[in-house]
Amino acid sequence: MKNKIELLAPAGNFEALMAGINAGADAIYLGIGDLNMRASATINFQLEDLKEIAKICHKNKVKVYITLNTVVYDEEIKKIKEILDEIKKQKIDAIIASDLAVIKLARERKIEVHISTQMSISNVETVKFCSQFADRMVLARELNLEQVAKIVSEIEKENIYGPKGELVEIEVFAHGAMCVGISGRCQMSLYHYNSSANRGKCAQMCRRKYRVTDLDSGKELVLDNNLIMSRSDLCTIGMLDQLIKSGVKVLKIEGRGRGPDYVDKVIRTYRKAIEAVENKNYSQKKIEGWLTDLKTVFNRGFYSGFYMGRDEKEWAEGENNLATEKKQLIGQVEHFYPKPRVIELTIKGDFEVKNGDSFVVTGPKTGIVSGKFEGILFDGNILTFKVNKKVFRNDKVWIIYPKPFC
Repeated sequence: MKNKIELLAPAGNFEALMAGINAGADAIYLGIGDLNMRASATINFQLEDLKEIAKICHKNKVKVYITLNTVVYDEEIKKIKEILDEIKKQKIDAIIASDLAVIKLARERKIEVHISTQMSISNVETVKFCSQFADRMVLARELNLEQVAKIVSEIEKENIYGPKGELVEIEVFAHGAMCVGISGRCQMSLYHYNSSANRGKCAQMCRRKYRVTDLDSGKELVLDNNLIMSRSDLCTIGMLDQLIKSGVKVLKIEGRGRGPDYVDKVIRTYRKAIEAVENKNYSQKKIEGWLTDLKTVFNRGFYSGFYMGRDEKEWAEGENNLATEKKQLIGQVEHFYPKPRVIELTIKGDFEVKNGDSFVVTGPKTGIVSGKFEGILFDGNILTFKVNKKVFRNDKVWIIYPKPFC
């Protein structure tokens, strides 16, 4: 296909990393320590993990990008240099950055740079300027589809090349959380808790309910929507053919704070949709099925972002998670018998488990394995059951319930 699409998966830990790889991601992006935009949303990887991360990803022919996209202060430059040196040593494929100091230091080390959406690139002149530093640019999330396509067209028309000597690539977000701030830049957390969103420590102030009072009259205003600052989640599964047609090269899935079940479900679903577009059998019936699948994991309701203009569904429908399924931890793998592929564990809590119920197993080497319980045997609170793939000792075992019945 002329426009080969890269599907880019998020990872906040080794479980999500393996889930993304196994689900069909072409590349993984992740943060190191505190200098990334999800510093407080996930445990995050540490500098010493980079060697193992690079080994796992490159063994599986998957690229890996490190996010260094926060505002950076003078006292942190030394740490940035240490991280960049390790990134260079471990042959990480690229960094995602917005601070010019980070970009400069990366280019000095000949590390490939992708410019973060934090820079709010919204026109081709900015692309021209940034092309001296970066091979890929993540556009501002406020652009519509026509504007995205125009920028891609101008890059090709004017032959705008990056440092590698290839046409600059355009990356856009395809799925995940949206922010009421401009390209994620917001000061609400800093104002309330001295915890800056621009430093990766967003306290999710916009996801709350607020009472608005007219100070002149003292009357409270009745609003159409209780969550007046909380965006619904971006979902482009129903317009993916148009997004790909715009000429973008990379579809990015948001969610470094999400678990492996989220990463697995979203990446598998978008992989199927991309292949359907490529094979010219993308259809409304398939879209409806994909939407049903996507709704089983964390979401705040879906809308198309700004790609198709303003949308009546752009505001979140609930305070938190509207997923149609819920998982509960029932124990950890104590033994795995490889020939019969049987798991043994001690159930923690009062759970009714029966053949046909859904489960997932998650672990740093496993990623995620899902299926239906079969061959269940009980000996007191010790449970054994069959599984279709290899898992490891201490992997977590979860039972999945339809949310309305939880």
